[in-house]
Amino acid sequence: MEQRTDVLVLGGAGVDTIVHVPELPLPYADSYMIRPGIETRAGQSGDFVAVGLHCLGLRTHHLDMVGDDHEGELVRALHRDRGIPLTEMPAPGGTKRAVNLVGPDGRRLSLYDADRARDSDRFDEPTVRALASAARHAHVVITQPCGAALPVLREAGVSLSTDLHDWDGANPYHESFALQADIVFLSSAALADPERTMRDITARGRARIVVATAGAEGAYLLYDGELTHTPAVTPHAPVVDSNGAGDAFASGFLFGRLRGEHPRRAALYGAVAGAYACTVPSTRTDAIGREDLLAQVAQVASPASEAV
Repeated sequence: MEQRTDVLVLGGAGVDTIVHVPELPLPYADSYMIRPGIETRAGQSGDFVAVGLHCLGLRTHHLDMVGDDHEGELVRALHRDRGIPLTEMPAPGGTKRAVNLVGPDGRRLSLYDADRARDSDRFDEPTVRALASAARHAHVVITQPCGAALPVLREAGVSLSTDLHDWDGANPYHESFALQADIVFLSSAALADPERTMRDITARGRARIVVATAGAEGAYLLYDGELTHTPAVTPHAPVVDSNGAGDAFASGFLFGRLRGEHPRRAALYGAVAGAYACTVPSTRTDAIGREDLLAQVAQVASPASEAV
């Protein structure tokens, strides 16, 4: 089949309610006056990756289960306004939603509504197969319907990436994603020994590339058995919110790889995209554009990374 899509994004469509708090952790109090206010907008992990890839000029298609509710309308509007194709299937429990508490330093605490997911949630297999067959690559979010779709994606022959977020290296739910993807992203935040976890993923799974992001410390790349470090990139504007930085990193990295860049160079693409995301207020769903990304990568490219 003709490849009409560069990246098929599965899962992670939803809505966040943003609450700015005076500090994290938030001390107990009967009430707080919130400024600059409380705002609800579409944009969870899959949405952010799709927007990031689209802003970088990649043909992007998003597939997820979306509810017949107000939150679903916000998700549809986001994709419609951005011009990103969305294939949706009914979500019996409703559209995924969360509350993000955002501190003055940009850190966040996310509270996800677990009642929105059902163990029986599934994508229509013929639809997954058709969309995957038309794509160069598929990025799989670790939300409920996506795990069951992994065998279908593998059968379609499309390369896979996934983001395990703050996996502790032990939770079995994440393992099927970690071991079936060709490129694995994860945060080092909950890992006692990030290198050991990264090497375990490559030893037991399919991945040749594992990237562990470490916030202000940059990111660690394991490729062909060699662990290298990519320093964090200094943003060109003040840091206001870390929400979506990991998704932006993944988008930038995938953009680099689909351009044929070496994984070390792709990690620099990711670092630049992630730094930009930290300058975007959590109430917006913006991402760096192709020209800006390439210009900033050229500016900071030497040295792109260093051996650990």
